Amino acid sequence: MGKITLLILLLWVRPFVSAEQINPDLKKTTFSAKVIRIMDGDTMEVLYQNTPIKIRLAHIDCPEKRGSQPFGNNAKTALSNLCFGQQVKVYGEKYDRYKRLIAVVANQNKQVVNQEMIKQGMAWHFKKYSSDPLYAQLEISARKRKIGLWSDAHPVAPWEWRKPKNRPSVKNM
Repeated sequence: MGKITLLILLLWVRPFVSAEQINPDLKKTTFSAKVIRIMDGDTMEVLYQNTPIKIRLAHIDCPEKRGSQPFGNNAKTALSNLCFGQQVKVYGEKYDRYKRLIAVVANQNKQVVNQEMIKQGMAWHFKKYSSDPLYAQLEISARKRKIGLWSDAHPVAPWEWRKPKNRPSVKNM
């Protein structure tokens, strides 16, 4: 009878524990973790101490998968090729409003994944949140070489694509 009572008590108390109490505070922390999921070109999930942590790549913004922005799926594939299933080094910076850890990630080949996404033409330097001159230079170089999304005659930045006026309209039937 005591075990059943304890189980019921634990199941009842668990919903009152906030996400902050379950997830460790990893801002300004460096740690290793395994990449277990790629959501899109700039967002992934890692497993750290048996806890899934959502990571938003710092300094970059990738084409949107939602809304079918050109190169959105290509960006997701590029990120997957760079790090999915790997043990990576995560350099946590801070949390965003969606409680994702904003971070720089280095893969097993010691490549900085954030920078590689720009080098491959799969991301913009997100100047609204980053003033890092290296990322700006990497974007300029990718633009000049017309690789990835820069091969498009009129690439639209994701922050512009997310604005309702730029989404393709869907007519109700």
